[in-house]
Amino acid sequence: MKKSDISLVSDFFMRLQTALSSAFAFSNEYRSLEQFSALLDPAVLEQAFASTGVATLRRRRLPIDAVLWTVIGMSLFRQESVWHIANRLDVLLANQQPLLAPSAVVQARQRLGEAPVRAVFEGLAHHSYQHHAFDTWCGLNLLAVDGVMFRAQDTAGNRAAFTGDNTEQGRYPQVRLVCQMELTSHLLLNCAMGGEHQGEMR
Repeated sequence: MKKSDISLVSDFFMRLQTALSSAFAFSNEYRSLEQFSALLDPAVLEQAFASTGVATLRRRRLPIDAVLWTVIGMSLFRQESVWHIANRLDVLLANQQPLLAPSAVVQARQRLGEAPVRAVFEGLAHHSYQHHAFDTWCGLNLLAVDGVMFRAQDTAGNRAAFTGDNTEQGRYPQVRLVCQMELTSHLLLNCAMGGEHQGEMR
């Protein structure tokens, strides 16, 4: 291997180590709903809720913004249950009382659905892209598209959604995730998921 290749590999792993260290530090620092809320403009949440028609869920026992932050927390504390994450973030009922049953979070998450989560992601990505100055090449922003495959839980629903066959058993359904990224900052601008037989360019 050439010295230049070794240098590139070493630089890659140093960047990876830095990114992982930052992620772990982030997850340890932000342990309450108030701390998480400081990272995201409430207007982005309100717009996402309004555009997806779920604003009426605020009248239910568990505030919808708390449910959304619990979903975000699931991506940071992946080894913990939804119940533990809600407790870690001090999620309260609408009357400011503590949660009494794990089912309250699970049911609220099901009512929320995926549309508001996607709307928040898209709104935050657009806002970040418009309000940051990125390094350019010949006046152009540097973007890339890449994909990855990962295994999903072996259920009839996942097999139907990602393999096209809900009867096939014996292996995990494969999910393809494709992301668009700004290269100089690693900011994710968009993403899409599909079945294992769906190409990245479709």
